[in-house]
Amino acid sequence: MKNDETPIPISLNDYVLTGGGFNGESYDHKTNPELMLKLYMPGKIEQPLYELHMARLVYEMGIPTPKPGDYVVTDDGRYGILFNRIIGKKSYSRATSDHPERVQQYAEEFAHMCLDLHAVHVDTTKLESVKERFYQYLASNPFFTKVEKDKIGRFIADAPDTDTACHGDLQYSNAIFAGDRRYFIDLGDFAYGYNLIDVSMVYLCCYLSDPAFIKETYHLDSPLARKFWDYFAPVYFGSDRSLKSIEEEILPYAGLRTLMIEYNSGCPMPEFRAAMTFLR
Repeated sequence: MKNDETPIPISLNDYVLTGGGFNGESYDHKTNPELMLKLYMPGKIEQPLYELHMARLVYEMGIPTPKPGDYVVTDDGRYGILFNRIIGKKSYSRATSDHPERVQQYAEEFAHMCLDLHAVHVDTTKLESVKERFYQYLASNPFFTKVEKDKIGRFIADAPDTDTACHGDLQYSNAIFAGDRRYFIDLGDFAYGYNLIDVSMVYLCCYLSDPAFIKETYHLDSPLARKFWDYFAPVYFGSDRSLKSIEEEILPYAGLRTLMIEYNSGCPMPEFRAAMTFLR
């Protein structure tokens, strides 16, 4: 993406740290309650600019997401994005952790959000195909053999071609709510394509990830995360289907996510490869 937008200098002294994750940290403005800052790790310049581009595009589509503001650089040299702050917001993962007795409610709400998202038809000239993105992950992956890569490539090619929206990193921590308002966040991987490639991330986060990782990243014990999926799946896929049949359908797409995870981590992830049933 070509963008010559110049970052606006800001002082980090005006903000208070509220959270952190793999890509960076989040801050609230000390005196302006309607302003929050997403700040990336040192050295990340293009990544926040690209996410800002995606956030603006998604916002203009009418998909619920906090209104994006400026591209900024702090006095310690880090780059980030200002957003309209959603006061009183919680992610679906954090809310489920805080109120496990409401897991069914939260899982079903999130499922309806995903259904609405995947029903949106987009202008494909403005977005990347999710299939093309996974071809890129595959081409750069040094951990699979040529035979394995050929099989993975065929699996990607066989996925249906659609022009519908994909979040790209569809986790229950990347959807927030405040009262009856719901929003998607962290839109740097937004794309278009087959919905099962997108929704497979939910299954991966609930069922395939290491319990310690689920606890640290999403604040959920593994049994509660699995229960989240078990309530999510009938709403998303239809209540007339068994969880077993849904799992059989989603499992290879969750396995395909191995490419994304290995790209980001730089190391092989055998715990996810087991889901790549198309390699057997």
